[in-house]
Amino acid sequence: MTISRTALLSAVALGMLVAGCSKERQETPAALASKGAVVPTVAAPSEAGAARPGGAREVKLSNPLYEFAYSYPAAAGAIADLKKQLDDELEKAQAELASNAEGQKAESKKEGFPFNPLGNWVEWKVVTDLPGWLSLSADISDYQGGAHPNHGFDALVWDRQANQRRKPIDMFTSKAALTQAIRQDFCAALDRERAKKRGGEPIGDAIPEFSKCIDPAESTIILGSSNRKAFDRIGVLIAPYEAGPYAEGNYEVTLPVTPAVLAAVKPEFRSTFVAKR
Repeated sequence: MTISRTALLSAVALGMLVAGCSKERQETPAALASKGAVVPTVAAPSEAGAARPGGAREVKLSNPLYEFAYSYPAAAGAIADLKKQLDDELEKAQAELASNAEGQKAESKKEGFPFNPLGNWVEWKVVTDLPGWLSLSADISDYQGGAHPNHGFDALVWDRQANQRRKPIDMFTSKAALTQAIRQDFCAALDRERAKKRGGEPIGDAIPEFSKCIDPAESTIILGSSNRKAFDRIGVLIAPYEAGPYAEGNYEVTLPVTPAVLAAVKPEFRSTFVAKR
């Protein structure tokens, strides 16, 4: 998961404004949850990956060093090459988490500070399943012992004809072209979502970026469909700190594919999209 420069700068600014952050840094996910902080929900632990009907997979691990969960749906598991890729990513994520946890545990013992179990949670979900394409999005949370977990997203589209995994954003001529096609509608929709979360109260006097529009193409783009025949929806998944403070959680904006969006699609993929007029 890649966290944008804007998100990191906003996080640093917010950390300077919030008192007592250094104390909060040593609290576990359970302690944070008791204080009302947003912490990923982890189901009852098990020690093995459970194969769900139809090729879906769900792995849950919990031990004194870390909590780990990774799942993908049956539609993904039914595609052999995609299943192999996701299984490889699962194993790599679990191994990296275990290594990081062991390292932090050893460091805490050496330096004499409390060790907080780490965590990594990934859930892949179907956005839409078309005759030639499978569109997936992933909710990702990662806890490395700090004040709270980090949240983010990932997305992919599986090209059934080419038997190839693609990034949704790569189906457009450029990020700039997509931004230009949707920016006006996106900014208006984002402000409406902000108003809902904030109850009409202004946010961002200390951090003005939280009241400004953001570049949608720098967030996670997903492709959806209302007719299950072609992509006619563009989704923008926005992690905390991108468009608002951590307490506001994630944002999601969904927009129709318009003629302007269609013009921004690479010619070789244009037949897969349809504009809503």
